Amino acid sequence: MNKSLLKIVTDFGPLLIFFYFYKTSGNNLSIAIPPLIISTILAVIIVYVVERKVPYVPLIGAALISLFGGLTLYFNNPIFIYLKPTIINLIFAAALLISDTLLKKNLLKLFLNNAFKLNDFGWTLLNRRWAYFFIFLAILNEIVWRSFAPEKEYIWVNFKVWGILPLTFIFTALQLPLINKYKKNEEY
Repeated sequence: MNKSLLKIVTDFGPLLIFFYFYKTSGNNLSIAIPPLIISTILAVIIVYVVERKVPYVPLIGAALISLFGGLTLYFNNPIFIYLKPTIINLIFAAALLISDTLLKKNLLKLFLNNAFKLNDFGWTLLNRRWAYFFIFLAILNEIVWRSFAPEKEYIWVNFKVWGILPLTFIFTALQLPLINKYKKNEEY
């Protein structure tokens, strides 16, 4: 299987499975969360088997989905699953900013250096942009779930599936000029 296709399927498949079970169960989180947890764990295992390396970001995501999904089911309280995107985005933002400023390690460069080569200034800008984007997503998630859930929880679910994905794609596309501007010249 093509690695790009595999990445799309393993990144977005669990979310689409969650959405499917949520909708077909009459908007029942308790029915949609177990398939989300299982499909997320399976996605991490598939990536590990195919790439022969531990996918750290998806692994962290799977652990947090299992934790917050499990807490939602155990306490029969959806607040835990509502908070999960906020917490994940803030963890990612903090990791990017702290590693860059305090540890002088650019995590984005560490994870994406094989995808493209940028000079150090380009990596710093890209790293900060992603950190600020994660903070933006955390704030946006808080606004949406606090405005609509639990009475209109379906709005939060639709936002999570059909709002965050397009925003992420658009944000990623908007980074292409930066990537092209700070791309290292490859000399052969």
